Amino acid sequence: MDDIKKLFADSDINAIIEGLKSGRNAPLPDTDTVLSQLEPDKHDIFDKVKRPDKLVKVDNTEQTKNHQSLDPAYTGGEKEETRFEPVARIALALQKLIVKRAVSFMFGNSVTLNAEPENEDEKTVLNAVKKVLFSTKSRTINRKAAREIFCATEAAELWYPVEKPINYGFPSKFKLRVAVFSPKTDKLYPYFDETGDMVAFSREFITEDKKGEKHTFFETYTDTEHLMWEQDNTQWELADGYPKTNVIGKIPIVYGRQDFVEWKDVQGLIDRLETLLSNFADTNDYHASPKIVVRGEVLGFAKKGENGAILQLEGDNADAKYLSWQHAPESVKIEIETILRMIYTITQTPDISFDSVKGIGAISGIALKLLFLDAHLKVQEKMEIFDDYLQRRLSIIQAYIAQFNTGLKSACESLTIEPEIVPYMIDDEMAKVKLLTEANGGKPVASQKTTVQQLGWVDDADTEYKQILNEESASDYTDVTEPTI
Repeated sequence: MDDIKKLFADSDINAIIEGLKSGRNAPLPDTDTVLSQLEPDKHDIFDKVKRPDKLVKVDNTEQTKNHQSLDPAYTGGEKEETRFEPVARIALALQKLIVKRAVSFMFGNSVTLNAEPENEDEKTVLNAVKKVLFSTKSRTINRKAAREIFCATEAAELWYPVEKPINYGFPSKFKLRVAVFSPKTDKLYPYFDETGDMVAFSREFITEDKKGEKHTFFETYTDTEHLMWEQDNTQWELADGYPKTNVIGKIPIVYGRQDFVEWKDVQGLIDRLETLLSNFADTNDYHASPKIVVRGEVLGFAKKGENGAILQLEGDNADAKYLSWQHAPESVKIEIETILRMIYTITQTPDISFDSVKGIGAISGIALKLLFLDAHLKVQEKMEIFDDYLQRRLSIIQAYIAQFNTGLKSACESLTIEPEIVPYMIDDEMAKVKLLTEANGGKPVASQKTTVQQLGWVDDADTEYKQILNEESASDYTDVTEPTI
């Protein structure tokens, strides 16, 4: 904190901003490289320098045709020409798939809030926090932040109030909102002190006005104020209305980062796989269509699409047969399968494509957990980032609630809310019910009315339950009155 005070004591704004930029504990993400790897149409396989088109000779027929289009008197045979033949270029969006699966397993389920409020005020605070998270669509925010961290290695979210009446369990004049900052559009500059605490956060961003003119801004948040500068040529000037007071006493920013993009360790394997598939496609273009080998002289050949076609040959040893590919590229197939398996294994990404799971059939809950074990272990590892991230978010929300309702300030400080990430898992309901039934001594674990409600086949579960009771009653009456022999 002393470093920040010394920094703001400087009268040179350019020096202040450069100082704020120097507080990062890691270099800025290379977003150009990230986007070139993330977007399939920007992969190296489309780079004509790294994968050039093939230079081929033009045959006599094509050569004569090309020259005659320019010079009708040309008969061919005197000049040799070449042209570029486009090669196959197959790109795979595996980087996106790795990120999608990681985000889905991380935040496929809602984050659980564990808290034990000891009085009514703390209960009010807990309910207010839940309403804030619901109104800001925290499930979507979780996924957006995780996607940015996995793709671009870092992300930040800003919590800020807007003047709009809302009920958080108490009437409030202000509503909390949140914005996610991405390094793809903004330059993020967290400032860490020597102990590793973030004592300031800044971002540099560009806006475009209605006239199409671009303006560069640099804003900074500390625990006491919010500052904004606008760049005029090479000089920075403080924007109108700034600095503003930070009323909550802490930086309203949640920041998270990891060292590398999610696919960093397999980028070389993905490049190799794309090259293999593209080369194999080129080979198929040349050799997939059947070719006929003829010995002797061909006197007549059937027209395209003619039924009962006959090939007429002349010569003592005349013969014709299809040229078949005797040795299929089995080694290429094995390498492709091995590379794919290694990509999934190294990134701890489960292969849950249709072809992979169609032969599994009905499996138990234990088997499902084993199937997704690696993905869940990955979630456990990512908790090193997101446990702190989510805890910081809750701390900021509680600080704002204390400002919206000053009577709850003490409860906001005393209530501890612990976020718990629940990895996504397909539930085996039958196995769960069987386990609970056995643990309950074979007795039912849910009432008939609850079962009707859970099934969801009818809109009015209460009416349906009453109808079931009426039918059972009528059935019992019939059984009693029926004559017996």
